[in-house]
Amino acid sequence: MQKRLRLTLTVALAGLLSLTACGGPEGDPGKPGDKRLTIYSGRSEALVKPVLEKFEKSTGISVDVRYGSTAQMAAQLLEEGERSPADAFFAQDAGALGAVGKGGLLATLPGELLDRVPAAYRDADGEWVGVSGRSRVLAYNADQVDAAQLPKSVFELTDPRWKGRIGVAPTNGSFQAFVTALRVQHGDARAREFLTGLKANQPQIREGNVQIVSDIDAGTVAVGLVNHYYVYELAKERGGNPDALKARLHFFPDGDTGGLVNAAGIGLLKRSGGDPDARALVDYLLGAEAQTYFATETFEYPLTAGVPAAPGLPQLATLDAPKIDLNDLDTLDATVAMIKEAGLA
Repeated sequence: MQKRLRLTLTVALAGLLSLTACGGPEGDPGKPGDKRLTIYSGRSEALVKPVLEKFEKSTGISVDVRYGSTAQMAAQLLEEGERSPADAFFAQDAGALGAVGKGGLLATLPGELLDRVPAAYRDADGEWVGVSGRSRVLAYNADQVDAAQLPKSVFELTDPRWKGRIGVAPTNGSFQAFVTALRVQHGDARAREFLTGLKANQPQIREGNVQIVSDIDAGTVAVGLVNHYYVYELAKERGGNPDALKARLHFFPDGDTGGLVNAAGIGLLKRSGGDPDARALVDYLLGAEAQTYFATETFEYPLTAGVPAAPGLPQLATLDAPKIDLNDLDTLDATVAMIKEAGLA
């Protein structure tokens, strides 16, 4: 398994060489309780810097954050191993946390932290815990698609009636995680069949979810596979309410893979598992102030009790997400190869 995990992240390792925000394993790893932490963040600086600044202000603990893609940060951790100066890995998706955990680098978190998050969004072995949730959805233009005609399964998007009308972002990490979930839930043959059918339907390829949602709202794309919060981000950008947009959200029912709910989460490196500062970081991210930030500023789902989702979103507990162990979403190499094989990237 370790060999496979390293192969999975080989491409990301190559990208590390160009990362100006990241250094090598050099640096002061610090000491427990010294009020200093080094965080490897796969979450973008624009999204999480404000909440980490709130953490610093609230606790007096200073953070040195190295930003990159989640795959790049996971690859760097696996490469550095015990030499890494990182205290914590803040990842965009659970698969990368699972990969680092399977590499033997993460500490077991205290039960009082793990128990604050539903079991589906934390590691069964306690090595990482979800901080916020993101649901895959089908965004659609309400003027072009009758809500009553929306597909009940993502597999229906290979039907000829969707030909030329679907927006996808095959090189985006969230799409790749969804395809990995297809492979986990239905097997490689069924996933390959879906991708081949999707390609035959002449999808409109975009670089990311932002472009897909914008084009749906403009009416140049009818539907698109994205994460739920991009419609809310577009509404915020335009200073309005999501209900004012033409782009709407369709949550796939009945445990369909199209409704995958992935988790952004955090794990502590083994060296820092007992560091009170590192534990304070996890405690803060699961607390009301940080959870409210994710609900109201990034429009992700808060994962701890007592903090509601953004207005207009169905509550997380009501989503009929597929029953998938998020740790199993760590075979990115095979997924990327399959997407390329299908001619989508």
